[in-house]
Amino acid sequence: MHTSTTETSTSPHKTPTPHDTANGQKSSDKHPLFVLILLCSAQFMVVLDFSIVNVALPAIQQDLGFTTQNLQWIVTAYSLTFGGFLLLGGRIGDLLGRRRLFTIGLLLFAFASLLGGIAQSALWLVIARAVQGLGAAIISPTSFSLITTTFHEGPERNKALGVVGAVASSGFAAGALLGGLLTAGPGWRWVLFVNVPVALVAIVLTPLFLTETKKEKGQVDVLGAITITVSLVALVYALAQGNVVGWGSPQTLLLVTVALLLLGAFVFIETRVNVPLIRLSIFRLRTLTGANLIGLFAPGALGAMIFITTLYMQKVLGYAPTTTGFAFLPMALVLMIVSNVVSRVVPRFGVQRLLVVGMLIMTVGLLLMTRISVENTFWTTLLPGTLVIALGIGPSFTVMAIAATTGISDREQGLASGLLNTMQQVGSGLVLAVVSVVSAIQTAALQHERGVSAKTALVGGFQYAFLVCAVFALLSALIALFVLRQSIPTTKSATTAQS
Repeated sequence: MHTSTTETSTSPHKTPTPHDTANGQKSSDKHPLFVLILLCSAQFMVVLDFSIVNVALPAIQQDLGFTTQNLQWIVTAYSLTFGGFLLLGGRIGDLLGRRRLFTIGLLLFAFASLLGGIAQSALWLVIARAVQGLGAAIISPTSFSLITTTFHEGPERNKALGVVGAVASSGFAAGALLGGLLTAGPGWRWVLFVNVPVALVAIVLTPLFLTETKKEKGQVDVLGAITITVSLVALVYALAQGNVVGWGSPQTLLLVTVALLLLGAFVFIETRVNVPLIRLSIFRLRTLTGANLIGLFAPGALGAMIFITTLYMQKVLGYAPTTTGFAFLPMALVLMIVSNVVSRVVPRFGVQRLLVVGMLIMTVGLLLMTRISVENTFWTTLLPGTLVIALGIGPSFTVMAIAATTGISDREQGLASGLLNTMQQVGSGLVLAVVSVVSAIQTAALQHERGVSAKTALVGGFQYAFLVCAVFALLSALIALFVLRQSIPTTKSATTAQS
């Protein structure tokens, strides 16, 4: 029988009572600095692979003979398995032991990266990328939950999550730079090979610095796991293919319908089984629910902004891949600095206030980006716009993570981490899909006007794209204002499910 979940307010200056990990191991007993470095390295590797391959796509196409239509499968195969298995990966870690699953994820990721680096055909590379995504779906939620169960709730955990937020957010920008340098240097295969030594070192260090978490009693909800995983895979695939086959096509409509029906079936199953994959009462925590709703829109707005900005710099301004990567460096640096600083002031200002302000600042930065033109506007538009966006989203990544995991017992940290990661992944596909459609429609409309050049039409579409991103950021601010609580719940106030 499931007990209810409640929230109580805490004084913003009062540090919650420290709690140990599930097996009683305190962070101070296992070199927390090295633990943090190890887990952040794994997270950075996973985030990096979202963008590092994009710059190498033309070289891969030429070398392996990809058709233009099939080239997007290099990206889609990774996002499909990553987004589809995130929730399952996080929950299995709670049940079977997070260190064990973390190691398995690293092995899969290293093997798939090596397999992709030596790929001799298009199909070979696509399969390797799918396996790589599966490894990432295991690494991401387990490493995140290992951080939340290793560091005491309160300032200690907040600082750790600040570092993780900095690493994750800067990984998007760093991928473009590193991908350009590797592709222009040793070749595109090294955008995959670079993961292998990092993963192998992490595998060796894992048993030295990480203590295995206690295995929770109960079996995996197999039927629930199948329905939610297939639902997420269908939804991610529909979002990834929408621009290719059309948003009103029978394929897209069928996939979305299947995803929604399976989601409904999953909710029904979870209310009937004794040990559910997701304890639905967990959503009574307003901080968790609000953080996940913001996670659905805000990171997607950032990802879409980086995608559109990359296209603008290369197709309109004529930047080379390496120049494009360097153009994102100031933004990456601000993200790293702000994410670390904000983690120290969360108890003082509260998650609600920080997220509302952060999302409003991000909205302003995205509105600044609508001022782009056909001329080189890096110093007058791109630089100030991306820096303001970084000032807004930088704190938000960290605060979202704190809000989504505070007040959750150690036994459910994998679930909480998997939920947030899943919402961010699905949201990224959703926001990019909407942004791409609006941009394409506006570009097509301008192309039919007399005297409008191709570049001018493209810029017009990009301007609308940034405007849509700003709308999503503003929506996130409203969610933070009306859904989140100003204070965050303590561990004692969150009642966990009992079977």
